[in-house]
Amino acid sequence: MRETKSQRKDRTEQIIKLLKRAHPDAHCALNHSNAFELLIATILSAQCTDERVNIVTADLFRKYRKPEDYLKVRDTELQQDIKTTGFFRNKTKSIQGACKMLVEDFQGEVPKTMEELLKLPGVARKTANVVLGVAYGIAVGIVVDTHVGRLSHRLRLTKQKDAVKIENDLL
Repeated sequence: MRETKSQRKDRTEQIIKLLKRAHPDAHCALNHSNAFELLIATILSAQCTDERVNIVTADLFRKYRKPEDYLKVRDTELQQDIKTTGFFRNKTKSIQGACKMLVEDFQGEVPKTMEELLKLPGVARKTANVVLGVAYGIAVGIVVDTHVGRLSHRLRLTKQKDAVKIENDLL
């Protein structure tokens, strides 16, 4: 038997209540001290554990403090710095491309809108939602990673496979 809209809403509210009770101190697992560091850490987190990203960014954030620092370094050196996060060549291109755009188009500041964030290389909805929600307290969407997608299926909150469609169902 199919759930009515009202039943689905009640079940979803119950799930949220249980999750809040089970995880009252839920927070972003990526170590950062500002929106820029969170942006870099989130780009690095693709296909990588938060634990590994935090190990890499501990040194990275001491070495590179602002977008201009990432632009001054040779790509081969940055690749070495982030190599253990995997896909280091693509991530280097994304980080340096995002930093170039931050400097040229956003006065070195991380944008505060979904539309502007999505213009940055290496930034899709997941990264934009993380930065907006965690760094700026702006909730325009839901972060859908592998785990959220999997749990959303198990909890019967979506039948979708695509992250954007899952996000829409969860919203």
